[in-house]
Amino acid sequence: MNRRDVLKSSVTALISLPLLAAPADAANKVSASDHQRIRELARQAYIYALPMVENYYTIYQYAIDKGNPQYKAPFNQFGNVSRVFTPDDTSIVTPNSDTPYSFLMVDLRAEPLVVTLPAIEENRYYSMQLVDLYTHNLDFLGTRKDGNGGGKFLLAGPDWQGEVPAGIKRMIRFPTQFGFALIRTQLFNPDDIENVKTIQEQYHAEPLSRYLGVAAPAAAPEIHWPVIDRESAEKDFWSYVPFLFRLAPPLKWEMDLRKQFETIGLAAGDKWPTRTLSPRVREIIRKTGQETRAEIDEGVRRLTTSIGLFGTPDKMRDKYWERALGAKGGIYGNDVEETVYPIIPFDNKGERLDASRHNYIMRFVDGKFPPVDAFWSLTVYDGPTKLLVHNPIGRYLINSTMEKQLQKNADGDIILYIQKESPGTDLESNWLPAANGPINLVMRLYLPRKEVLTGEWIRPDVEQNG
Repeated sequence: MNRRDVLKSSVTALISLPLLAAPADAANKVSASDHQRIRELARQAYIYALPMVENYYTIYQYAIDKGNPQYKAPFNQFGNVSRVFTPDDTSIVTPNSDTPYSFLMVDLRAEPLVVTLPAIEENRYYSMQLVDLYTHNLDFLGTRKDGNGGGKFLLAGPDWQGEVPAGIKRMIRFPTQFGFALIRTQLFNPDDIENVKTIQEQYHAEPLSRYLGVAAPAAAPEIHWPVIDRESAEKDFWSYVPFLFRLAPPLKWEMDLRKQFETIGLAAGDKWPTRTLSPRVREIIRKTGQETRAEIDEGVRRLTTSIGLFGTPDKMRDKYWERALGAKGGIYGNDVEETVYPIIPFDNKGERLDASRHNYIMRFVDGKFPPVDAFWSLTVYDGPTKLLVHNPIGRYLINSTMEKQLQKNADGDIILYIQKESPGTDLESNWLPAANGPINLVMRLYLPRKEVLTGEWIRPDVEQNG
């Protein structure tokens, strides 16, 4: 029996649980069987909603809180970051430092949005990832699916029933009225940044009415956005869930599941905890949430691949555990056809990576790099936070744009040195500086070839080197 079957079998019993306000003694008495059922449902609700809360945490910083140092732009306007991410960028875990980002937080309540991508060089990779409030990847625009010729694309909400106008290359339907979009634009080398800026300046979003030259529809009502930060996203997790459920209606196969969540006070638009929840039930739900978060964190610590963690709503149907691991371990990861992320928390002896205890190497035999049609990279992160860490040479990754600078040994192998101190001037080109403590490594394989997707290609081991 899977998690969803367990939930279905529990719903009838849950409705009769002592959730309603009652005299104190009666309200706080919960039988052992009822206690277990509440725990099961609270655990599943936490797993289900965690990606939404993490998504909202980023959207709030990027598009709502104008005083936040991470703020990018208002809804429906592009915010370009004309540099790669550094340790100062803390709103997204395991951030990509290969490609400058362009962000677009979308609000499709009033009308669709027309997005323009420019034509770019044939050898440069770019992609626009479209994400709903649940963190499902809805689609990708750009190199893999549309080529590099650019075009205009229509982003429409779930209720829009209009006709797609002339000049639109494709329409993408969002199942939620709000969403998150980001563009990755390949940077060949530091001297290439001005070319990337020129491309970013041509990314454009406009309401459909402006594109058509007609009167705009009535504006959507204002929303009271609850304040969220890293601490409150964990401490006050349950209070955000009903608010987000109001903005993200259940998918067609989730209607029963969401009704079950209502039995523990998680009805769309309500305030949690509701007055009808008994103090004892509130305590059980809060404690279960804390335990479930620890369980998810441990699951993230053991991840070795991104395969199965990201995808469309259909692909991720009932895969709530995987979706939670993806959101906590590397939110906004691409589908495997776009990017595969080998995650490396352990060395070849099965020990967790810790640069305070060991130096490490990764060996590319005969100088053979990962098989990709775009580019690859290897990035090092702080183990506990999954963020980039300051280092003496300001290098957070080694990627395919650096291949010609990497030194080969006498056997023709290229060895990368992953350690806190320089391996020496002659080998510094091959040095990936690490924090003085637990670390995580993540490879990125953009447009991976067939042998990556089938498992024929095996990534090199990370070996202890002193």
